Amino acid sequence: MMGLFAYQIIDRTGNTVTGRMDAEHEFAVAARLRRQGYTVVDVTPVKESAIRQFFTFRRNVNIGELSLFSRQLAAMLDAGIPLTRCLNTLSKQVTNPTLARAVAETARNVEAGMGFSDALRGYPDIFPALYTDMVRAGEVGGSLEEILRRLSEQLERDKQLRDSIRSATFYPMVVLCFAGLVVMGMMFFIVPIFVKFFPAGAVLPLPTRVLMSVSDSLRHFWYLWFAVLAAVFFSARFYVHSPAGRRSWDRLKLKLPVMGPLFQRTVIARFARTFSTLLSGGIPVLQALAAAG
Repeated sequence: MMGLFAYQIIDRTGNTVTGRMDAEHEFAVAARLRRQGYTVVDVTPVKESAIRQFFTFRRNVNIGELSLFSRQLAAMLDAGIPLTRCLNTLSKQVTNPTLARAVAETARNVEAGMGFSDALRGYPDIFPALYTDMVRAGEVGGSLEEILRRLSEQLERDKQLRDSIRSATFYPMVVLCFAGLVVMGMMFFIVPIFVKFFPAGAVLPLPTRVLMSVSDSLRHFWYLWFAVLAAVFFSARFYVHSPAGRRSWDRLKLKLPVMGPLFQRTVIARFARTFSTLLSGGIPVLQALAAAG
């Protein structure tokens, strides 16, 4: 589970820098800062009251919001506005509170002497490795504005690709949901009516008896069905989010009869586009392969 930690470090010039970072635990924060070349002085968790944590809603940052942020930042930098001023301005303009907080914290870290890409690495759930690697290449090569524009275009293409997939799968999902509603309606309303037509003691085929038993249990013990389905859903969700479950789920998606080829072409297209963007941004081949993977 991600948490917020306050840290104090000494940068390469000997200055003391303070800031905040999202991570799993304080050891991850310290390790990340040491990899960036800083001397870690202190890392402490930022404690919030239980009431505030209960009422705090953490909103995810989607691709469209990150693309817009990158485009706006590139335009402001191209106009000659200093980076810290750009970040402070954008932190007040973005509508997503999670992104606004991350940008504000990044601005404070940059003002304290931390590199822009190093400050972004403190929020891996918002800025992925692809993003920070590209920003790092732009900082080194002096082409940060161009890199941010390329990132914005890349994110926009990814968004269009995801929207196309959603559009392609929308109709089958609607049909499946409608079919499920029809089956439930038959179980709750139609099957009980037909049961009355059968004489008492009549020997019925096995499929008919199974159908009648399922209908009867759904009408009288619906809460048990609900509990079982909820348990199956959350168990499957927990398994899919584990490394082994994720691999199994991805293999299954690629082997689906109709949607499998679509998923495969989507993955190949995203990899090729991401790899091309990294190479054009000056990232070495091996590092680009790792980031694209």
